[in-house]
Amino acid sequence: MKSLPPGGTIGVAAPASPYDSRSDVLRGVEWWESQGYRVKLAEHIYDRDDYVAGRAEDRGADLNALFADPEVDVVQALQGGYGSAQAIPHLDFDAIASNPKPLVGFSDITALHVAIHRRTGLPTIYGNGLVGVGGAECSEFTRARLLEVLTGDALGPVPADPDDPYARAIHGGSVTAPLVGGCLWLLMQTMGTPWEFDPAGAILFFEDYKAPPYYVDGFLTQLRHAGKLDAVAGVVVGEMKDCDWGDQREASDWARSRSLEDVLEEHLEPLGVPVLYRLPLGHGKHLAALPLGLRYTLDADRRTLTPEESLWA
Repeated sequence: MKSLPPGGTIGVAAPASPYDSRSDVLRGVEWWESQGYRVKLAEHIYDRDDYVAGRAEDRGADLNALFADPEVDVVQALQGGYGSAQAIPHLDFDAIASNPKPLVGFSDITALHVAIHRRTGLPTIYGNGLVGVGGAECSEFTRARLLEVLTGDALGPVPADPDDPYARAIHGGSVTAPLVGGCLWLLMQTMGTPWEFDPAGAILFFEDYKAPPYYVDGFLTQLRHAGKLDAVAGVVVGEMKDCDWGDQREASDWARSRSLEDVLEEHLEPLGVPVLYRLPLGHGKHLAALPLGLRYTLDADRRTLTPEESLWA
């Protein structure tokens, strides 16, 4: 796998939800062009079928085509939303493995990160899609971090949130292991599938959006009952945007009787492995693009997550 060269080409497919306004697509294209890169939009980028971007077969075919295209250096999702898992049966994993290049996307794109890594062993990048990098609300921190990761200039620990650098160690310690994960809701959707995520011996990373504490409690309870937490080497909880009871619409007393941190403490602290919470990895203002599938050192005492190998090996 090669890093993004100067003047390289970003291939964009829409494996999940469609665009809202055509300007959302054009803004992303123009941002990449302003950085000196070219953009190649997949054949079905503007398809729409209610809440997904056209037929699952076409969405999978677009991804296959971009991976196979020698002009494309990076494959980026249009955005998340919903529907990536529908495209998985239509992916050509042999072709993807034979044409290794970075896949960039987050949230619903978790389904693709998990499936591609399980079937090919390739690392992928948890980062903004085209609509995200072009959006007016996208921070310069987010854009700069994505470019640093893609061009090979991202060195050292995953950076802290520039507006609020505080991170919390829920359990101390240090460990070096591969990093797997993504959006918690999407990780749950892999359960029972041929590409079910496997965190055994790995650092499990997860984040989520608008999942109240009792949702997260339910997810972690299922993972514990399924044995998924038994052999994790460590846990990194990213930003849990709008996930505390106070972030939700009016709720009953029982629904707001416990905080999100209460839930994380109950499920993760007893694991006895390093657990770090609140790096800028998720749906918040800042997203530090994160290569998945590489070995990292998680040092909860120092509150750092540091890659130990290159994405471009």
